[in-house]
Amino acid sequence: MKKLALLPVLLLSLTAHADEREWVPYKKLVEELRFDKFYAIPAAERDKINLFVTIKPNNKSYKPSDVVLTVVQGSERQPLPPLSPDYRLALVPNAKWMTEDTKIMTSLPKGEKSAVSYLATTPLPEGLQWNYTPLMSSVAQMNQAIKKMAGALSMFAPSAKAVIFKFGHPAQLKVGGTVYNTDAGNQIKLKPEAALLKENPLMVASERPIEAQVDE
Repeated sequence: MKKLALLPVLLLSLTAHADEREWVPYKKLVEELRFDKFYAIPAAERDKINLFVTIKPNNKSYKPSDVVLTVVQGSERQPLPPLSPDYRLALVPNAKWMTEDTKIMTSLPKGEKSAVSYLATTPLPEGLQWNYTPLMSSVAQMNQAIKKMAGALSMFAPSAKAVIFKFGHPAQLKVGGTVYNTDAGNQIKLKPEAALLKENPLMVASERPIEAQVDE
C-alpha cells in the first residue's frame, strides 16, 4: 500500500557508526519534510490528523529497534523516541534544535539507506461507534494541510482520498444501512461521500480498529 507523501520519498544515506555517525541536520529534516509548516497550522485546522514520518531501512534485515536516532547539539545529547513496530516516528519540531549545528546521529552502518516518507492517521473516538462526518472529514482536512505544507509545490502534491480502517482480524463496519467487510489484509477503505457527509450517519464496527489511516 502506498504511503501518503507530500513530496517524493527521500532516500537518505544513514552513515551511522559502529557506534554512531551523523545522519542529517535536524533543521534540514524538519524543513524538507515540512513538519514545521504542519505544526504552524492552527491546531483547530489539524485536529483530525496525526502526522508521522516513517524511516524504513532498504535493508529489510534491520528491525525498527535497530534504528536508534539521537539529536546532538554541542555537548547535549537527546535520544529521539524509538521507532514504532512499523517504523514510524512522531516528529514534533523542537525550536531549540532548529539550528545549523544540531545533528541527528544514527546507529545504522555506513552506507545504509532508508526510505523516509509520511504516514497520517485520524484519531478514533472511544468505543465501537462514531459519527461519520467528524471522522471522514479528516480527508478534506489533510488535503488543506497538504496545500499549506507544500506551498507553491501543492499542484504537484498527491491528495488524500480515503480513510483505511485497519483491524487485527476479519471485521465489519456498518455505515448507516451499508455493511462493509474487511479485505484479505483485514482493512476497510472508505472514500468520503458528499451525501453521507451531509447526513452524518452512525458508523458501527464489529471490533475496534487498530487505527484509521488517511491515505491516497
